[in-house]
Amino acid sequence: MTKNDSNDWLSLKQASDILGVHPATVRNWADEGKLPFRRTPGKHRRFLREDLTRYAQSQGELQPLEVQVIIQNALGRARMQVGDGNLSQMQWYSHMSDAARMEMRTQGRRVLESLRAYLGAGAPDDMLAQAIALGKDYAAVLSEDDLSLPEAMRGFFYFSDFVIDSILTWSELAQPRNSSEWATLLRQVNAFIHTMMLSIAEYYEED
Repeated sequence: MTKNDSNDWLSLKQASDILGVHPATVRNWADEGKLPFRRTPGKHRRFLREDLTRYAQSQGELQPLEVQVIIQNALGRARMQVGDGNLSQMQWYSHMSDAARMEMRTQGRRVLESLRAYLGAGAPDDMLAQAIALGKDYAAVLSEDDLSLPEAMRGFFYFSDFVIDSILTWSELAQPRNSSEWATLLRQVNAFIHTMMLSIAEYYEED
């Protein structure tokens, strides 16, 4: 591969992020001939960006490309905030134990994966049960760590805003589409977030 086209060739991990599946799944698809790839001199797989996009758009069970980008963008923003140490300035975060912080990172990934599945399936009402369960799990961890409901909600809004911001950013960068499609996507995300938020509040009320 040349310098000019090197940016179009992605690693196995980058390919899995775009397709929203585990790297082992991408590897299996490549071995089955479903995904073209080439190998570097070091025998590492590289995938052409346009091949991944074409494959994602051709598979009914995979989420639309914009959903992939929005989720990955939100996850990346969260990682940057944790890595840069900006969270230490937040009172609610400073009150959390190290164990609770680690659990919240795991919970965050679960929330984004569930949101990805919810949007990819067309946002059916019956899948909001997962948002309720996630809200209770989130509240249980923070309640046991002696965080108040307002502190728990501040933390939830802090990270859920990343998803909303990602939608707005992607809508500006993507090719023009019907504005009603973006409005529908935003309403679906809000339905998931609001369901989770109410579940958190109900857990604290019952606790």
